[in-house]
Amino acid sequence: MMCDDARLLLHACLDNELDAAQSVAITRHLQNCPECAANYADYTRLREGIAGASLYRRAPDALRKRWSRDEAAAPAAAPRAGIRRAPLAMAAGFAAALIITTPLWLYVTHRAGAADAWAAEAVSSHIRSMQPLHLMDVVSTDQHTVKPWFAGKLDFSPRVKDLTSEGFPLVGGRLDALGGRSVAALIYKRRLHVINLYQWPIVATDTGQEATQWNGYTAIQWTAGNMRYVAVSDVGENELRQFVLAFRNDAATPSVR
Repeated sequence: MMCDDARLLLHACLDNELDAAQSVAITRHLQNCPECAANYADYTRLREGIAGASLYRRAPDALRKRWSRDEAAAPAAAPRAGIRRAPLAMAAGFAAALIITTPLWLYVTHRAGAADAWAAEAVSSHIRSMQPLHLMDVVSTDQHTVKPWFAGKLDFSPRVKDLTSEGFPLVGGRLDALGGRSVAALIYKRRLHVINLYQWPIVATDTGQEATQWNGYTAIQWTAGNMRYVAVSDVGENELRQFVLAFRNDAATPSVR
């Protein structure tokens, strides 16, 4: 494990959020890297300081008395009108939850048409990946670490390129699924923004870039060398096009097994 990889995992290690393999790897790294070990010690002290009892402040007596009076004056039961409205509020809440939990790609596909189905599903997957512990299966800034990690997990070898010099550093990858098949997802960064790049083999002629906008996200898809690519992020469309251009400049063709 390199220092760049370890820095991505220090906070997760401190919160006991790493799996067994990652815990062993970062523990060994901290034993051999004074700089990362010092950073980890600083984070530990900061956490302990924030949790310390010295930060506790008792509310003034006048404020505590006011709270007591307000609690005593509060009605014992809600007005009947509020009770009558409760079923409607519950129904509205249930409907909102149903809309939120319905797969986003189904809704987008209905609006945009079947031609944008891949981009719509990729946007939905991108949003899911931003949930805690969903973004990466392999954490590394080294393309020679990320690419071999997919070996044996997919029926093709994904194309992996480090674009740090272009302002889009590689930070890891994961397995994902789009359209009922397994795909490779590479994760790049643009400042504080995340870019998911999905790829999988497809028998088709090369196509140009096609951009789709949805609720603040941009998806750009294209086909090259019998591979379908979809890049998704909340960065501006121009910046995402810069990323796609930088990635496409490498003419290497991935192999399919």
